[in-house]
Amino acid sequence: MQSCDEFILKNKLFNSGEVIGVGCSGGSDSMALLHYLANNQEKFDIEVVAIHVDHGIRENSFSDANFVKEKAKEWGIRFYKFRVDVPKIAKEKNLSIESAARDARYGVFKSLLRKGIVDKIALAHHMSDQAETILMHIFRGSGIVGARGMNAISDKVFVRPFLNTSKQEIFSYIEENNIDFVDDETNEDNTYSRNFVRNVIMKDIISRWPGAVASIVNFGNAVKEDDDYINNQIHTDAFIIEDKAVKIPLSYFLFDNSISSRIIFKAFKTIGINKDIEKKHLDLIKDIALNAENGKRVHLPFEIVAVKEYDYLTIYNKHEEKPFFKAPFKCGEFDLPGGKKLIVKRVKSFDVKEGQIILDYRKVPQNAEWRFREDGDIFTKFGGGTKKLKAFFIDKKIPTRVRDYIPVLACENEIYAIAGIEISNKVRVENVPTAYLIEIK
Repeated sequence: MQSCDEFILKNKLFNSGEVIGVGCSGGSDSMALLHYLANNQEKFDIEVVAIHVDHGIRENSFSDANFVKEKAKEWGIRFYKFRVDVPKIAKEKNLSIESAARDARYGVFKSLLRKGIVDKIALAHHMSDQAETILMHIFRGSGIVGARGMNAISDKVFVRPFLNTSKQEIFSYIEENNIDFVDDETNEDNTYSRNFVRNVIMKDIISRWPGAVASIVNFGNAVKEDDDYINNQIHTDAFIIEDKAVKIPLSYFLFDNSISSRIIFKAFKTIGINKDIEKKHLDLIKDIALNAENGKRVHLPFEIVAVKEYDYLTIYNKHEEKPFFKAPFKCGEFDLPGGKKLIVKRVKSFDVKEGQIILDYRKVPQNAEWRFREDGDIFTKFGGGTKKLKAFFIDKKIPTRVRDYIPVLACENEIYAIAGIEISNKVRVENVPTAYLIEIK
């Protein structure tokens, strides 16, 4: 297929020596892609393997897996089969069957990529799929980013060789090469959004405008070119990037919507979120940044939270239930949730650096221990003045999402030290030869 050859080379989808896993359901598109790549391994200097994910939606789905397995054997390529319980996943995560199937399928693909079994995953999306995707994104209100449609390469590892190939060209290739495939009866179930767009909306559109698929795809390409140009003019040097979080200065939200929206999308992309963010979400984020009080937050898809934190709007992965941590008060290194360490050591030099604190360990009660904060904790600030630990954190402008992960040295509800931040006035160092230095690394 000439269009496919040109598209692969133009977009540099493959590198020499790569192992390409083809996501293969057994349907016409994926079988055509598997056959095409398997027969052009030498041309592109790649190795092709077949990957089948059984979603467990249909009782006879196992037969599709066996079909792909036999074809892979016939064509001399490796085959990997996986089964996931999509109905169960959908119920547990309160997702649609479509969303749960996609998440499960991509979970399998990412696992294979992480383990180094494959270098990239090839998906059989074609021009009609692209047109449908653009329309679905527009219907959902995803704006310019959605109107771009799918990319030839996503996340550097998901490639779409057929994206510029028409459905008719794929059918012609199947007929010319006598490629067998299986029909999935769920493709006719219009309760699924994708099927409704394909079988009802697109069918009616094409009956009136036969060239609609190409026109919609060309529209998406034009949007992509303009969007790429504007994005290249935007600088996000003032972003503060932390672990799974991005802090955006509130001043960024004073720009025109066309700029501030793209800034938000860049923030999402930084933490690995590239889809399902719609205009309504952008409007909520901008409203919080410009009009809400400090601490106001909004919950977004994929357990992402946007929260106003003093001079910043922070977008981060919603933290799970507060982790457990306890350690005795003594010299040593103690593992913290998340991979860092709490380090306590005896020192004679009291010249501390940023992020370090020192205290007189002789003034600490014997039954004190390290833990995370609890309700009712109080703290006597260095220099005097006792207040609730929560109020102290607020004074220090420490974000709520961070507070639960800061080790504190406590005896009951009395806090004697906050690792990396401050000590209580009750354990200040005065005329002693040695002290404890505390830091987090």
